[in-house]
Amino acid sequence: MRRLTISVDDDLADAFDQLVEGKGYLNRSEAFRDLVRKELGASEVATGKAKWCVATVSYVYDHHERQLSNRLTQMQHDHHDIAVASQHVHLDHDNCLETVVLKGRIDDVRACADSIISQTGVRHGNVHIVSVDMKKDKYIHAGHTHVHPHR
Repeated sequence: MRRLTISVDDDLADAFDQLVEGKGYLNRSEAFRDLVRKELGASEVATGKAKWCVATVSYVYDHHERQLSNRLTQMQHDHHDIAVASQHVHLDHDNCLETVVLKGRIDDVRACADSIISQTGVRHGNVHIVSVDMKKDKYIHAGHTHVHPHR
């Protein structure tokens, strides 16, 4: 491990210390490492360097919208190699929240997420992509993969 020394103005240092405390980090170094990992991962996704990811797609929709629930379920089945899990929550009489976990090539994951969010009746949607290395499991040969976060 290497030690880095940085200088920042007092206001930024105070704000960072508040972030460290507010998020429950044990020290500044852990908070700094997380911030750097987050930015490096986002940069790899933005520049196209990262090829694989895991992602969550969360969206709120009106379950009264004609055939929307069926279309959303069918889309997950159509992308069974990408959509690996989902959670459905009834928010009120009209609205549902769904979160779908996706895994695969970033371009395929993004296309799947965009197609879900763009459905008529989906009111709010958000995609969170985390770049990962995909490794073929050397012990199981039936299409089993492991994901490894970038370090």
